[in-house]
Formats: sequence, structure tokens, C-alpha cells
Amino acid sequence: MQLPSFLEVYEGLISTSSISSTDSRWDEGNEKVIAKLADWCRALGFQVDVVQVAPGKQNLIAKKGEGEGGLLLSGHSDTVPFDEGRWNYNPHALTEANNRFYGLGTADMKGFFAFILEAVKKVDWSKQKKPLYILATCDEETTMLGARHFTQNTPFKPDYCIIGEPTSLVPVRGHKGHVANAIRVTGKSGHSSNPALGVNAIEIMYEVLYALMQLRDKLVKEYHHPGFDIPSPTLNLGHIHGGDSPNRICGCCELHYDVRPLPGISLDGLDNMLRSALTQVQEKWPGRIEIEPLHDAIPGYECQHDHPFIAGISEITGVDAQTVNYCTEAPFLQEICPTLVMGPGSIDQAHQPDEFLAFEFIDPTINILSKAMYKYCF
Repeated sequence: MQLPSFLEVYEGLISTSSISSTDSRWDEGNEKVIAKLADWCRALGFQVDVVQVAPGKQNLIAKKGEGEGGLLLSGHSDTVPFDEGRWNYNPHALTEANNRFYGLGTADMKGFFAFILEAVKKVDWSKQKKPLYILATCDEETTMLGARHFTQNTPFKPDYCIIGEPTSLVPVRGHKGHVANAIRVTGKSGHSSNPALGVNAIEIMYEVLYALMQLRDKLVKEYHHPGFDIPSPTLNLGHIHGGDSPNRICGCCELHYDVRPLPGISLDGLDNMLRSALTQVQEKWPGRIEIEPLHDAIPGYECQHDHPFIAGISEITGVDAQTVNYCTEAPFLQEICPTLVMGPGSIDQAHQPDEFLAFEFIDPTINILSKAMYKYCF
């Protein structure tokens, strides 16, 4: 197979839908886009292994060259769902306009694979000493199943890893984690004219909210990381719903909240803190308060600030490494080797209608990736 051009690869990635969602009406799987990536990688001389992670969900692992160590370039092959009514362009077509590529996944982040393959084409591999790996994962936008599976079953150990999330080509060396839970309060409905006839779930939730806000203050007071713009963990009360009518005692109330833990905070320890904060309320209202995770928790991540890998990538990009507050697959890949997050496009475009990648990122990204390949594979 002859490898298509950069533009044709980009078009092939964006036009091949690979939405992942916890809503089965949206969830598609990623087998078709993985099949295209596999063909293109083989055409460039990679050894390719496609791993079935779950029904319809695959990881791609491609290797070029032999030996130990080397560089891993990683990205996720899925996208979020989209609201078609808010898009001015076809989400599943690559549209060139306004010096931008528009389309679902152009920035976050299927387009990154087109940059990898183009950089590979520009490198003279005749004197390669260490392997180059490409990892394309599934379900980053939902459970991070692909990254979790790869970490638990990795067949190799590279020296370093770059995850190509859209950071505007700024190296990211750390980010907070993400914990999201649902708290459900079950009361007893009844006629509002006589409060004794029921148990008001909203009133119990008021006590839950007070306990969580006390915990929020405790997290700010006890945990601090000067490397982050927001140096403490955050706790956000994001969604609440209860009751159905003003003349009925509320029988059920549900709250969704999230916590962004700093690197180094144990997820088990944080869970114990969350549950401990609600102990008194639960003892007061036995059997009426349930806590369930909305998704598997993601730990915070940090690459050691003085690691030579950070200095090396900062030298290539000309930008000092930073920290961010959003999440990536880095906590999992960091278990295997020192990992940085750095890729084209802006995180501001992620999960937005008319997602785009500006043309100004094209040549710098290919240049940076080529230099990284020479630095860590030769």
C-alpha cells in the first residue's frame, strides 16, 4: 500500500467516525479508524499489533525499529459525541476554511496521528538505534479503558512517552486527576400539607451539601501544590435534581459532584475522606444516602520537574513545561515511563462545536516530532 498524503490521512481519520460515550445510543467503537491506522503504519514499515480490548474497542500498537527503550508517541482514537445543530461544518468531514481544519477530532485528537506519520516520512531511518512506537487507544473520552489496558499489559518499556493532546505545542508535565460521584438521597414522598407523612430528600441533601462544602474547605486548607495555577484540589457541585411538584414531599434527590485531586493524593485516601465527610449524615439518616462513582477515578499525574526528558522536550519546542487542570491518559502511561503531554491545537477547541486546528500548527508540529524522533531513537 502506498501511504496517502498528509491531507488524505487527516481526511481519512476525521471522516471515520469513532465516538465513544457512556450513552449506548452514541457509542460506536473504533475498529474502522484503527484499521486505517494499521494499514498506514504498515506502509511505513511498522510492525503492527491490534489488540481487542472490549467488543468493538481496540488499541493499536505499532513499532518501527529494534532494540530496547526508544520513544512512544501516543494518542486516543475516539472522540466525544456532538450536537449537530450547533456545527456550521460537517463534523465527519475535514473542511478547510479560515486557515483551519474543521472537523470532529481535528484537535482532540485523531489528527495527531497524521502529524506522526508525516514526521516519520521526513526522517532518515537508516541509522536508527532505538525503536519508535505508536499507541492509539480506545475510550479515552469515557473510561480510559484503552490506556488502562495497555498499562496493565504493555509488551515493551520505552524510555519516554509523548501524548499528543492539544496543548498548543506547550509541554505539559503534570495535571490534576478527576473523581466524579453521584449521591442519591431516598426519602419518602407524601402530601405537602402534612410533613409528618414523608421524609423530604431535599432537606437531607441540604445536610449532605453542607458536609461537602466543609470538606471542600478542608481540601483547600490541607493540600497545596505551588506548581499549579489553582494550587489546591477543587470540589465542584455540578448537578442536582430532586422532586417533581411543589405540593409533594420530595422522595428522591440526586447530586453529581467532582473533585480534581493534586498529583500525589491517593485515590483511596480521597475516597475515604469523601465518605468520612458524610458519616454523620448517614448515621442520622440510615439507609437513605448512597454514593456511587460516575466513572472510574483518574489520579493526578506529574513527571518529576527536574527530569532530563522535560529539559529535552522544552529545548526542542522552545517552551518551558507547564501544568494544567484537565485530565489525560498520562497518569497511566507515566507508570511505564516518563511521560509528557504535548500536541498541536488548543484545548479550548476540545469538545466544542466547529472544533478546529489552525494551519499555523502544521509545520511546527511535524518539525518538533521529527526532532524528537532523532533525539530519542538515534
